[in-house]
This record gives sequence, structure tokens and C-alpha cells, in this order.
Amino acid sequence: MASGLAALLDDVAAIARLAAASLDDVSAAAGKASVKAAGVVVDDTAVTPTYVTGFSPERELPMIWRIALGSLRNKLLILLPVALLLSAFLPVAITPLLMVGGAFLCFEGAEKILELLLHGSHGEETDEETGDPAHLEKEKVSGAIRTDLILSAEIMAIALSDVASRPILTQAVVLVVVSLLVTAGVYGAVALIVKLDDIGLHFARKESALVRRIGRALVRLMPAILSFLESVGMAAMLWVGGGIILHGLEGTPLAPLPHGVHAVSEAVSHAGLIVWAIGALLSAVFGFLVGLVIVGAVHAVAKVRGKH
Repeated sequence: MASGLAALLDDVAAIARLAAASLDDVSAAAGKASVKAAGVVVDDTAVTPTYVTGFSPERELPMIWRIALGSLRNKLLILLPVALLLSAFLPVAITPLLMVGGAFLCFEGAEKILELLLHGSHGEETDEETGDPAHLEKEKVSGAIRTDLILSAEIMAIALSDVASRPILTQAVVLVVVSLLVTAGVYGAVALIVKLDDIGLHFARKESALVRRIGRALVRLMPAILSFLESVGMAAMLWVGGGIILHGLEGTPLAPLPHGVHAVSEAVSHAGLIVWAIGALLSAVFGFLVGLVIVGAVHAVAKVRGKH
């Protein structure tokens, strides 16, 4: 009896060790995949605040909550099944789909830069505020969720490409963990960003002169912070999109392009951070050029079809 109990305890301990090792493996894979998707996460964090600015303060957090729930639906109900099906039956399609998504990011980034140069930072503003606020809020939330679908697809594809060789169950768990971590991180940061002015107003009413100065500074800096985030979002679109396309070109006749970017980066410096920064800059320049070509093609097609 004692020997049987000891054997059972040994089996339980072995199962526990196996489960712990599996959890460690999933955690490490999820962490690594999340880091690789950091560029798209930065883009998502920078873009989303623009959807909730201009609304009354009491509506900002409910809007962010609705966008976050839409983002989770995008990731878990739409993109996760598609990603697992691709991994199981058509893994060769993952890289081309990543490149298509990267091209879309390049297009978006290049178009935003062109609009900024040609029309100014607020050239597209209209009198939307005079319409029904509830309808406008619904439209803004829907637009944010649609944009999130593209960015989430890139995040999921990047994460999937990093764990494509793992068992399908591990892939599923890693993608779920990445989805939860990224969504919580992005929309937690977005909520903090859009409430900075309210935090500043709260500080400005305190008795301490130092705290009041900090509060007033936060309120004054809020437009500059939003403008900076918009610039970061454009840069991240080009850097991530260009980098994805360059990575996808490896192993093709156009492989000298990514190899050239790497060679130039290492020729400037062998310091890891500087190599990364030069590579990111060159990827952004490449992404902008790709985006310009796509913008030109899209506008040419629109002109032929008689649309503005």
C-alpha cells in the first residue's frame, strides 16, 4: 500500500513538473512574441487616443472600454481561429499575409504624412461635432475597432510566426495570452493618456503649489502629447510595415534589400542599440517609399473610377 501511494505521488509530481515546464514554455513564448509585436503595439497605443478626443470626459473611459472589448473579439473570435487554421493547413501563407498587412501599414503611414504635409495637422477636421453625439460616438468606436482589426491581425501573425513550430495547443495558448496581455497593456495605456488632462485638473486644485504647477503643466502639455503620439504612430506604422516587408523578402530574389539594411546598420556601429535604431530608421524609409507607391496606385485607380 505504501509503495503504491509512493508511486502515485511520484506520478503526480512528474505531472506537476511537466505542467510547470509547459507553463514556463508558454510564458516564455508569449513574452518573446509580445516583444516582437512591440512595434505594432506602440502604433495601436498611439493611434487609439485620437478616436476619443473631443468627447465629454465622462464618455472617454466607456468608449475605451467598448473599443477594448471589440479588440478582444477581433483577436479571440476572428483572428485566433483563422491563425490556427493557417498554421495547421497553410503555414506557407503566414509570411505573405504578414507582408500584405505590412504594406497596409506603410500605406496608412505614408498617406498620413502626405496629408500632414499637404493639408496641415488638422486639415481634415469638419463640423462633425454639430451632429448627434451618440451617433458620432458609435461611429468613432466602430472605426477604432476596424483599425484595431488590422493592427491585431499583425500582432497575431507576428506572434504566430514566432511559435509556428510549436504544437497547435501551445500556439493557441500563446496567442490567447498575447491577446490578453496586449489588449490590457494597450488600452490601459490609452485610458491613462486620455485622462492626463483630468488628472492635471485634479492636481491643479490641490493645496500644494508644486502639485498645482504639475497639474497645470499636464493640462497645457496635453495637445503636444497627443500630437507627439500621432507622430509616433505614423513612424511606427512605417517602421513596422517596412520591417515586416523586408523580413519577408529574405530568401527571395530581392533578399539584397534586407541584407543591405543589416549591412549598413552594422557598418555605422556594432553597438546593439545603435544597430537597431539605424535598422528601424532604414525600415521606416523603405516603408515610406513602399507606402508612396501604394498611395499613388490607389489614387490613380480612384481617379480612373471618377472618385476623389
